[in-house]
Amino acid sequence: MKRQVLLFISFLSLSPVFGQVSYSIPEEMAKGSFVGNVAQDLGLDIKRLKSGKARLHTGNNAEYIELNRERGELLIKEKIDREALCGQTTPCALHLQIIMENPIEFYRVTVEILDINDNAPHFQKDSMKFDISESAMIGAKFVLERAFDSDIGINGLQSYSLYPTDNFILKLHGQADDSKKVEMVLKKPLDREKQEQISLLLTANDGGEPKMSGTVQIHVTVLDANDNAPVFTRPIYRARLPENAPRGTLLITVSASDIDRGSNGLVTYSISSSTVGILNHFDIDENSGDVRVIGDVDYEKSKQYQIDIEARDQGGLSNSSKLVVDIIDINDNKPFIDVISTQRLIPESSPSQTVIAVMTVQDPDSDDNGVVKCILGENVPFVIKSTSNGFYSLVTDSELDRERASEYNITVTCSDEGVPSLSSSVTLTLQISDVNDNAPVFERSSYEAYIVENNTPGLSVFTVKARDADWNQNARVSYILEDSSLNGVPVSSYVSVSADSGVIHAVRSFDYEQIKDFHFRVKAQDGGSPPLSSNVTVKILIQDQNDNPPQVLYPVQTGGSLVAEMVPRSADVGYLVTKVVAVDVDSGQNAWLSYKLQKATDRALFEVGLQNGEIRTIRQVTDKDAVKQRLTVIVEDNGQPSRSATVVVNVAVADSFPEVLSEFTDFPHDKEYNDNLTFYLVLALAVVSFLFITCLVVIISVKIYRWRQSRFLYQSSLPVIPYYPPRYSDTLGTGTLQHVYNYEVCRTTDSRKSDCKFGRAGSQNVLIMDPSSTGTMQRLQGEKSILDEPDSPLEVSFPDVMMFEVALHMHMLFS
Repeated sequence: MKRQVLLFISFLSLSPVFGQVSYSIPEEMAKGSFVGNVAQDLGLDIKRLKSGKARLHTGNNAEYIELNRERGELLIKEKIDREALCGQTTPCALHLQIIMENPIEFYRVTVEILDINDNAPHFQKDSMKFDISESAMIGAKFVLERAFDSDIGINGLQSYSLYPTDNFILKLHGQADDSKKVEMVLKKPLDREKQEQISLLLTANDGGEPKMSGTVQIHVTVLDANDNAPVFTRPIYRARLPENAPRGTLLITVSASDIDRGSNGLVTYSISSSTVGILNHFDIDENSGDVRVIGDVDYEKSKQYQIDIEARDQGGLSNSSKLVVDIIDINDNKPFIDVISTQRLIPESSPSQTVIAVMTVQDPDSDDNGVVKCILGENVPFVIKSTSNGFYSLVTDSELDRERASEYNITVTCSDEGVPSLSSSVTLTLQISDVNDNAPVFERSSYEAYIVENNTPGLSVFTVKARDADWNQNARVSYILEDSSLNGVPVSSYVSVSADSGVIHAVRSFDYEQIKDFHFRVKAQDGGSPPLSSNVTVKILIQDQNDNPPQVLYPVQTGGSLVAEMVPRSADVGYLVTKVVAVDVDSGQNAWLSYKLQKATDRALFEVGLQNGEIRTIRQVTDKDAVKQRLTVIVEDNGQPSRSATVVVNVAVADSFPEVLSEFTDFPHDKEYNDNLTFYLVLALAVVSFLFITCLVVIISVKIYRWRQSRFLYQSSLPVIPYYPPRYSDTLGTGTLQHVYNYEVCRTTDSRKSDCKFGRAGSQNVLIMDPSSTGTMQRLQGEKSILDEPDSPLEVSFPDVMMFEVALHMHMLFS
């Protein structure tokens, strides 16, 4: 046994096939026989075959070959019969793939199955019979049945032989399908009286090794001479037959007569097999001439049958007639719908009359049975149009909206006009792709949200939500804070919005007392191209917290000043002493104030109105009541927790001012006030000393600079031009302030309550020394200072002013 190996190995960088190999083996090899070593022929490592889990993929073919991964060999798994596998097809081959994993690789393997001479020629019949008249002419031909050999090529059928050849010889005629027509030709006249029966042996031989052959017996009966042939009553018979007529249906009866007598006048009928398949549909009774249906008759396959009927007498003479059978169509075929082209996906913006599918509809029936009409299901935006003979187009009839319907199952039903009508249908699935035709829509037309003041920056306030009816990227909503300002400040410094979630965060801590509410706009924009957007107004309302204590407006509390309310001793019950006025910048109940008397010199003499803060007497004032009365009033708001403020009210129970003055001069001062005063005095002394030394240095430096300049000008014989600083004027030639300044000192019994003022005629500037300011100097200026007026005749030099102010400060501090 020979085995041929044809090896093709290619390593193409662009092909997934890493190699291919071909083998040739004979058929009928035993199970387990060696086919080829693919590991060696393809250059594969046995380890790679194992690690890659190499397997043999046979596709739809039966598994005739198996792979041994241990040795890398192909072996016969099942015995292969080439004739069963491929029939007469050449070449006969198995196409296999060796597939490996990690990484994926596959190799093509082709195994060609070679034919061996394992089939002998054979005839379909065991014998052939011929009745031949002794009057048959030399050269008469008689067609013999051909033999068949399943093998191919040289192993197939090669020749025929006939034995004996005394009366007949063989003649072969080649045909288009490479087969041979076998004829038996009479070469010598027959003589019934000498030999009535002749037996012949026809042998068919192949060309294989060893040669094989098949035989069939031919029996020839020599008939007596017959000089009259049968004659049909009509040369052509006609009949009509509905298609699908049941088997056994009588179609027609034919008749022929023979004027010979005896056996030569007996007529038998037969159907000629000149037309392929005619014997599968019709049969004739050889004695009566009845033609009956024995198979299925289909109008669509053949609308008419022409049957050659032969009448033969016993002498071997024959005649023929033709039977023409017209098949009547019945409605037995549904319309056949063939979708030629279809779109699975179209955008929703497709215009009307967009073609969705093109199809052909055929009904092989005839007349009304083959007339077809197609319709669509209800409530679909499509129509079907007939474009030409048997062609239909499915087109859109109106605008599509993916948001209303993203998918259509379109059922096309085609019906014929037969009775009863037959129909068929096909369902097409059409996906509607999205286009960005919908802007995001907010869940509300406007939003309101509340946030408590003093919030933590970054606090999530609430969420705006918008939905987009589109799909995928077109429905992806992003939130954007539109540019605007609030009191000249960008709104982005107050709030921010998350682009993905729409969560609004507070950027800063809000104060209800500064801003109570504000509004802005948020835009929702989708991810389409071009993008669509919508916006909504958001209003933020700040909720108040009780974060501010009450503030007392009256009586005014000054550090060291003493303010007293006078109550005459003749005051009656309910006398209004004063009223505590307070406000709370919070709102609502956080700003509801109540007044209570916390401490008092004499609680039995005064009371405070809970709501209005009025201090009134609750009994008659007597001479025994002390002149100095000290009341501490607490003011509370109604917040949770509540906040409060206190105010001290000094009340003088007296009828005259001197009495009050003598009593109140002995009021002790607080220790805290004394400590603060000492600290500020020391600080002021240090500052003034520093300023005095600095000014002294500056003045000396300026004098030296001017002296050197004058010396330089004198020595250079240049004219001397006096230099004056800007806004300098020495009206009296002394370089000091004018003499019109007045000093006024007013002193009381307490030196810490003294006032010191100085002024100048026609000026709005006043210097006031107030003990309540712990010794600091305040300058009360009018709308326009004389020193700031460019045309003012009164101007002083800077060093003189500085010297004066330093001296004045020193005088007042030490006094």
